[in-house]
Amino acid sequence: MTDFKTIDLETHQTKDVRDSHLNGELKIIWRDWDKIIKPPQMVYVNTVNPGDIKGPHMHKRRTSYFHCIDGSVVIVIRDKNGNYHEIKTNSKESQIISISNGIAAAIINPSSSVSKILVLADVSWKPNDNEMENVSFSDYNWQKWK
Repeated sequence: MTDFKTIDLETHQTKDVRDSHLNGELKIIWRDWDKIIKPPQMVYVNTVNPGDIKGPHMHKRRTSYFHCIDGSVVIVIRDKNGNYHEIKTNSKESQIISISNGIAAAIINPSSSVSKILVLADVSWKPNDNEMENVSFSDYNWQKWK
């Protein structure tokens, strides 16, 4: 398994039941029979204020899946070899970002409004379980997002 990956999501246009005009779309995030992601034990919405950074940190046991549902974000990932990867995504993208346990990441909101990320996790958070570890990306150029 790779340290992280981007998974394209299945998207379907929806139609009005009366006259069949297109009235929106739906994106499939998770179905129990897909086997695309590990079944989640926890689902939550994470918000990041404009210009702010959450992390970096890593989860020791949990794989996390991120889907931007409002705004835009950049997910900065440091792989096992110490290389940085930047994945830019926004609420119009039909993809989910998977980050394996033991891999450090940070979420940046480069926009001027609050961004929201739907997060699915294969291990639930419990108070005081010490499953998460804060890390430092001391050699990463944070200034480019200011």
